[in-house]
Amino acid sequence: MSALPERYRPYANQAAGQPHQPTAIYQPQPVDRYEERPPIAWVTDPYNPGRSVAVDARLIQRAEPAPPRDLSPQPLLDPLAQRWLGAGVGVGAAGAGVGWGLGQLAAGIALMGTAGVAILAGLLLAAASMRGRSITNIHNEAHTHVTQKWLGRTNVTNQQ
Repeated sequence: MSALPERYRPYANQAAGQPHQPTAIYQPQPVDRYEERPPIAWVTDPYNPGRSVAVDARLIQRAEPAPPRDLSPQPLLDPLAQRWLGAGVGVGAAGAGVGWGLGQLAAGIALMGTAGVAILAGLLLAAASMRGRSITNIHNEAHTHVTQKWLGRTNVTNQQ
């Protein structure tokens, strides 16, 4: 009998089928109101997936719904991006005109510098290989004069 809660002990001694006769006219009993109990949610046990566990529903974080998407049609290019693109193309075209000329000038200067170094190196190698030899100069001139006249007449003269 001691396992019964305090509020049920007055009814424990009554005989079966006998109406209950309270010992006092009024005995206040504790009221278990539904609002005072915490809401319970049954969730899957993380350690044993085959069973469910009762959890206080106030402790469960609920997922926020996703905000509605804006499905209105958008322009293909942003107007600000179009202005930046137009300004870049204009400046690029103007710079290409100036840059093309400067680039050609720089390329020519670089080519002349490279060719000049190569020619100078070749002359220095040739001069170094010819040191100590006698130099013989041979000068041979041949002049050919071709004179063409009307009706296919051609006159060729060779001079030595």
